This record gives sequence, structure tokens and C-alpha cells, in this order.
Amino acid sequence: MLQELSIRNFAIIDDLNIRFSEGLTILSGETGAGKSILINAVNLLLGSRASASLIRSGCKTAELEALFQISAQSDVARMMTEHGYDAAEGLLVRRIISLTDSNRIYINGRLATIQVLNSITESLASISGQRAHQGLLKEEQHLFVLDQFGGLLPLRTEVSDCYHELLPLIERLNELKAVKEKQAEHIELLNFQKREISDAAMVPGEDSDLVQEQTRLKNSELLFQTVYGSIEELYTSQGSIAERLVEVKKGLEKADRIDETLVSKSGSLAEITFQLDDLIDELRAYLKTLQMDENRLEAVEERIDHLNRLKRKYGGSLEAVLSHLDAVSRELSAVENIDAEIEATKERVDEKSAKLTSLAARLSLKRKATAEGLSARVVGELESLNMPQTEFQVSLSAIPADEKTSPYLAANGHHLHESGFDRALFLIAPNIGEVLKPLATIASGGELSRVVLAIKAILAETDSVETVIFDEVDAGIGGGVAEVVGQKLSELARHHQIICITHLPQIAKFGHHHFSISKNVSGGRTRTRIKRLDETNRVEEIARMLGGVEITPATLAHAREMLKHLPDSPSK
Repeated sequence: MLQELSIRNFAIIDDLNIRFSEGLTILSGETGAGKSILINAVNLLLGSRASASLIRSGCKTAELEALFQISAQSDVARMMTEHGYDAAEGLLVRRIISLTDSNRIYINGRLATIQVLNSITESLASISGQRAHQGLLKEEQHLFVLDQFGGLLPLRTEVSDCYHELLPLIERLNELKAVKEKQAEHIELLNFQKREISDAAMVPGEDSDLVQEQTRLKNSELLFQTVYGSIEELYTSQGSIAERLVEVKKGLEKADRIDETLVSKSGSLAEITFQLDDLIDELRAYLKTLQMDENRLEAVEERIDHLNRLKRKYGGSLEAVLSHLDAVSRELSAVENIDAEIEATKERVDEKSAKLTSLAARLSLKRKATAEGLSARVVGELESLNMPQTEFQVSLSAIPADEKTSPYLAANGHHLHESGFDRALFLIAPNIGEVLKPLATIASGGELSRVVLAIKAILAETDSVETVIFDEVDAGIGGGVAEVVGQKLSELARHHQIICITHLPQIAKFGHHHFSISKNVSGGRTRTRIKRLDETNRVEEIARMLGGVEITPATLAHAREMLKHLPDSPSK
């Protein structure tokens, strides 16, 4: 149940707070005072998409907050528990809408996502306004209403779950069959790729080593001359560096016999001489590794070209080529077992399809029995809403299968979908002698409003939603019809918290609580105000609804007469 609603800087509302109670709450006021803005605010708190255009002009943010009392055994309480909230504390939803679109949602003080909010509030409240009227014109909504009336939603959920389990199995089976159809060609391609990569006998890093060898082979003559000349300069030529180092070393050894401080210097020079000998040995060994072999260079370049072709074909690197080889090997192994996998998958598909067909058949039988009961109930409710002798019928038909329908989603020529075999259509003939026609063809808004209200009244006993908000329930009606609509809303308030926005005093008089919404201009800004009406104020508001701007003694007397027998507050 909605207990409190707080709105700040939203449209023309600067700061508004309303406390709600059980029973039927009436919201009335002049057109444009902001009644529809309240509906928009509640919609946002139930998870509708927010827009910065809703922020009051001159403000940076708008803030909306609602506190709901939650029944311990309700679906809302279960969803709150699943998301880690304590339903015993109630449900406090807060939304902050920013000009920068950095909108935030808080649930019981914790930051939350729009997905979490939607999952929790799905069964929290129902807003029956223009959208609800339009929704009732959609055929898929007719089937849902029928299932809800008959208590068939659990069986419908079973059908839906089974359907969504079957779909990926059918898709997998089709994929396997497609692979099998192309198996010969595909296996040939896989085997070719495997041979091509395996025959190359490559190892990781081989391409880098080959490029280095290619560079050495192309420059082998230059390398040989440079290293050979270095050996000559260092060791073999007359007056080489090695000979001169020996002479220098002998001179230092004579000198260190005179001055001992030179001993370490001659020792260092001896070490340099030994290092030079080692370097010369290494250079000589390097010369032996140099190849000036055109045949080898050609072989290396061919190998590099071959590896580059494989890299371009299979991923850009030797590692990618080798990874592709592993993938091909695994796929070949899988393809070899495809017949067994097809058979196993087909068994699962057959089993799941048979289960879906059985569940859908049970659901269809129950729907046929339920359709008659719903039709009779709607006729009765419409009669009480001043639409006597109206004919109403729930027409059920099966969706025919066609050439595109999977054989696993067809039975007896009917197409299976997530809600079963059936589609439902509400047919109505409001006047005697008329032929039953689809509800969508009704031109009168007043008739459609009463059909919506009739269905809401019928579903009240089974609907888990605790709060129902009616906007435009008085569209196209007046006089005596308005009075019976008000009576019906009062009856609904025994099962649900009802909040009704209305312009009609015949409806407003049935309210257990009454708020007046008005707007005024202060400081050059328009502001919306809401006031809970006491007995005196309520008489004045009903008089205003009766007579317009000018309230006369006659309209006041009429208002007092209308309110003489106020409805009792509902006991739940």
C-alpha cells in the first residue's frame, strides 16, 4: 500500500507531500492543476524511464520519493528478500533526476539499478489510465486477463519456461544438422588446413631467428672483412696492438721493480692482454660460423616467405597459426562425433517438445472452461455499470502453424509459442441487435472505461497488486453512469487501496479520503498545492465540481445532500 508520496522540483510542483490511507482516495481539482503530474511521478517511482525535461524550470535536479507498506506474504516481499532488502521495514523508493542525466535510484537507502527497481515494483501497483485502456485493446493482454482470472498464471509460467528451454535445443539441433550437411566439404577444408600447418613443422620464434639469419647471410662478406681486419689489427699484423701491449707490459714490469706502486698497474695490463687473447679467439670462432652460401640464403628466404603466407592466412603470428591448428584438431574431433551428438540432442528436443505440447494442451482446455466464466462475469459487471443487455464473449482460437514453424513447435496443425496454443479476443456488442465485434472497434470512451473497470473489479479477488490508481476512469461518462462507477470503485476499495483522479462529483462523493489539487502563481512562478479536505472543505469542493467557478447556496446544498450518506471506510 502506498503510504506517502513526496515530490520536489518536478514539472510545476516545487515541494509536495501526500500521506495516503486504505480505501478509496479521491484526487480532484481544476484541469492543469497537476493531477496528471502525480501519475507521472508514481510511474517513475515504479520504474519508468526518466527525462531531464521533467525537472522544474530553473532547478538542477528533481527528487521523488514514495513509501510503501509491504505485505509479508506478497510477491514484492519475496523480490525484496531476493535482492537483500528487509520487507518488514517497508519499501522506500527515491529517484533523483538530474539535468546531466546522472540519475540515481535508491531503495531503502541503498543505491540501486532500474532493473532491480522494476523487478521489485512489478506487482506493487497498477496505474489504470489512458495506457491501460489502450493496453486492453491489444489481443495479447486479453489472453493474460483470461489466465489471471482463471488462476492459470502458474501453468502459463510452466509453459513459458518449457518453451524457452526448448528454443536453444532446437537451435543447437539445427546447427548440428547444418554442420553435418556440409560435413564432407568442411572436413576436407579442416584436413587441408591441418596438413598445411603440420607439414610446415614450425616452432615458436622461428620466424625471428630466420630473419636474423637472413640478415647475416646477406651481409656475410662485409662481416667477414670487418672481423678478419679486426683480428689483423689486434694480433697478426706487424706492430699489432697485441705486440705493442707486450712491449708496454715489459716496460711496466721493469718499472714496478723500482716503484712498487706500479705493480698493480702492470698486473691490470697483463689482465687486459689475456682478455685480448680471448677476444681474438672468439672472433676467429665467429669467422668459422659465417656462411657465404647463396643456396642457404635462398632456402632461408623461401622459408620466411612460406611462414609469412601461413601467418597472413591464419592470424598474423606463428603463435596464432599454431593456435588455429589446435582449434582445427579439436573441431575435427568434434565432427567425428557429430552423429552421436545429433542423436542425443534430438532425444532431448523430442522429450521437451512432448512436454511443452502436453502443458499447452492442459492450459488450452482450462482456458476454454475459464472463457465462459469470464464472459458471464463481465456481462454481470457491465450490467451493474449501467450497460444492461451488453453481450461480451472471450473468443479463443489456436494459432495455425505454417511452413516456417518448426516441427517441434507444432501440434495438430497449431503453432506453439511461449503462452501456449491459444490467442484470445474480447468481443462485445454494447447494444441489442448488434453483432459481436472486437473490443478495439468500440468508439465510445465511456464504454471502454466501464469495460476496464469491470475487468479490474473481476480481477480484484485474484490480483496481487495492492494499490490501483485510476486516471481518466470518468472519460466519456456522466450522470447516473458516473454514480455506478463510483459505487464500483468503492467496492474495489475493499480489496485494494484505490486512488482515483476524477472531475465528477458523482464519483468523488464515494471517496473515503479526498484531496484537492490546485495551482497558484507566486513570485512569478506557478506552484501546485494539495490539501486534504475535511468535511466542510469537501462540501465546497463537491459544490465546485457541480457548479464550476461560482459556488452558490444551491450547489452547496446539493453537495451536502450528495455527501449525506458517506461510505464506510473499508475493513481489510
